[in-house]
Amino acid sequence: MRRMASLRAAALLACTGVLLAACAGTSNTAASTPATSSSAKPCGTVNIADNPWVGYEADVAVVSYLLKTKLGCTVNISKIDEQVSWQGFGTGQVDVILENWGHADLVTKYITTQKVAQDFGSQGNQGIIGWYVPAWMATKYPDITNWQNLNKYSSLFVTSESGGKGQLLDGDPSYVTNDAALITGLKLNYKVVVGGSEAALIKSLQTATQQTKALLFYFYEPQWALANLKVARVTLPPYTAGCDANPKSMACDYPPYPLNKVVRVAWANSGSPAVNLVQNFKWTNDDQNKVAEMIANENMTDDQAAQKWVDANPTVWKAWFAGTGLTP
Repeated sequence: MRRMASLRAAALLACTGVLLAACAGTSNTAASTPATSSSAKPCGTVNIADNPWVGYEADVAVVSYLLKTKLGCTVNISKIDEQVSWQGFGTGQVDVILENWGHADLVTKYITTQKVAQDFGSQGNQGIIGWYVPAWMATKYPDITNWQNLNKYSSLFVTSESGGKGQLLDGDPSYVTNDAALITGLKLNYKVVVGGSEAALIKSLQTATQQTKALLFYFYEPQWALANLKVARVTLPPYTAGCDANPKSMACDYPPYPLNKVVRVAWANSGSPAVNLVQNFKWTNDDQNKVAEMIANENMTDDQAAQKWVDANPTVWKAWFAGTGLTP
């Protein structure tokens, strides 16, 4: 999700618009059995950004699988950080972002001002960000889920990296987070420690659950791991419009994020049938979580997970072909 948005920070420094391709792991795959039509324009190439969390990877897996196998597209997938992806709209290196978590500053720059990108509508997922503890902690310390009591329990969360304060564990350094500003605004005796990746964050939760170790952590939905790992959310002061305007000090929860797609304007006007499929792409948190778990926890490749979901959900994805001129 994210937004009036504080930026997901550090990883942006690793790439610039000029070096976007160097930061992207690119995969080119052509179609096997495209759908049939006498009048549809050839699909051509679709360049999709793949941001570093497995839920987003699930979006890409299913959409790219259908583009390849049903529309005959060549799909280039660039593994690249969230904010850096937007630079590709100007250079032509990114056509599609499938899961945007707000980014008001980037919307202004690339959609409103430069006019190289456009909002392509909801993709169905509802994004939720917040602070959590393992469920066992909420059972043992029933008042720990109220932010006003966090300082009372800060000593439980001290680690070698937290400098004598309680640790608040974050994930990938590129993720958008208000956590440091929240610690300041709520006057909490805590320090943000970056875990390094979504996988590291989930591993820390698994360990804290299995070994009953204290853990306060940033987490989000959609999230496949929540089906197996029980957590309790910390109640922060309610979100109100504008309460997150100061990037250095905040005192309110994250807002809910209705997730959307963003695409390159020139690609949207290309006439490719892929444009309609991407515009029509819409599924639920549950759909995404099923595919994400197959990728993350069942050792399936992206195409294997996508094919399994596609085989089981024809009524969902066939609706995405409206307007393509093709019959799947």
